[in-house]
Amino acid sequence: MLSARIRIAARLVAVVAMAALTAGCFHPMYAEHTDGTPDLREKLMGVEIPPVDKANASREARVGVEIRNALAFKLYGTATGMPPTHRLVLRFSSGRSSLMVSTATGLPTSENYNLDAQFNLIEIASNKSVMSGTTFSRVSYDMPGSYQRFARARAFRDAEDRAAQEVADNIQTRLASFFSAGT
Repeated sequence: MLSARIRIAARLVAVVAMAALTAGCFHPMYAEHTDGTPDLREKLMGVEIPPVDKANASREARVGVEIRNALAFKLYGTATGMPPTHRLVLRFSSGRSSLMVSTATGLPTSENYNLDAQFNLIEIASNKSVMSGTTFSRVSYDMPGSYQRFARARAFRDAEDRAAQEVADNIQTRLASFFSAGT
């Protein structure tokens, strides 16, 4: 019985020792640097997001503005004034598909909104692409009643907004990873 307790105590001491050895290796991603190098927040603030190239007053133009605004808030917050070091070029396509159709009216009662985005991060100084990628969002939404046109339109718009936020989250995470790792 005593030897079992000694083994457990020895294992616990080994785990604590290993944790103490690796404790100095952790550095929070968004922490400020004390050595004068730019921190992640400053690097993200140097990303310029030009307007998405879609036809004016189109539904996709509104989604493009939604993605761009969400990304700008995630990257800059409320700060402005940093000179851009990189440009983020966005392209996306969207669509929707019916999931469930009412047998009584023949109208869809539930749909999916699909948003597929491609992004390319270009270093302004060299005009070279330093990172590119794709992301997507699939958002389902219900449409109440066959004669409630406003409710249907609003449900669709809310789905577009949720998908735009999700795509912006994914892109912001990839940009943070790129600037944090340096590759």
